[in-house]
Amino acid sequence: MTNAKPRAGFIGVGLMGHGMAKNLIEGGYAMTVMGNRNRKPVEDLLERGAVEAASPADVGRNAEVVFLCLPGSPQIEQVVTGAEGLLDGMAEGSVIVDCSTADPVSTLKLAAAAAEKGVGFVDAPLSRTPKEAWEGTLDMMVGASDTLFDTVKPALECVAGKIVHIGAVGDGHKMKLLNNFVSLGYAALYSEALSVAAKSGIPREAFHSVIDGGRMDCGFYQTFMECAVGGNREAHKFTLTNALKDLLYLESMADAARVANPLGNAAKNSFAMAVSAGGGGAEDYVPHLADFVARRNGLTED
Repeated sequence: MTNAKPRAGFIGVGLMGHGMAKNLIEGGYAMTVMGNRNRKPVEDLLERGAVEAASPADVGRNAEVVFLCLPGSPQIEQVVTGAEGLLDGMAEGSVIVDCSTADPVSTLKLAAAAAEKGVGFVDAPLSRTPKEAWEGTLDMMVGASDTLFDTVKPALECVAGKIVHIGAVGDGHKMKLLNNFVSLGYAALYSEALSVAAKSGIPREAFHSVIDGGRMDCGFYQTFMECAVGGNREAHKFTLTNALKDLLYLESMADAARVANPLGNAAKNSFAMAVSAGGGGAEDYVPHLADFVARRNGLTED
């Protein structure tokens, strides 16, 4: 990578990636994006000065640091090492920054493949929502060598307000799975609590009035309840299918570490039942788990 501000690339300009790419452009990074089926964010970025590439390899040829924000490890592997993948186009000394939530085993495999071509690999998964992605105030947990972390940190600071260097490559994705275990465990707990409350004659609003502002309150609780109680479907835009995927990765991580993970499995099963009951749509978000749990218990939605 050159000493000047590097040319950037971005693959995966969806709910999170759109705002991130926008902030990199505003931070002075020349941007190449790869289009996807949803043209609206791509067209917005082109209007802001980005150029569009037809393949991951083309993105790699035009960028020195490439950000990924993709659904999961199969898609990441295809983009990085598949036909016309990033590694077919990236020059020695360039860097891939994977902001997806991924299987750490896959992350280490991709990092090794990248290293064979002289390309650095950083895992930098995210916490918070598309709102913070747009504002440039995401939380980011990073797995990278000290040298690579220092190299990409100025670009990371364009998209994140809190950046924690967890450790070596792969450690960022491990920490992200632990983070999502806690948050999605909350979601499963809140959903079940709301159904127990309703079956016991306590409305959602009354439940919320007690927890809101108390010791059990937190930022995740607020966005969850803004949807589950307040009816704002846009408050917590993280899909049930992505939540299930992350908990399956957590299960794999726990199995590899030979750790009993019964609470993780319980949360996974709650999301799996919601997805199998029809909650696999692009606008079926985590707080809607409460509605699936309610229906499973013979309750109608509020």
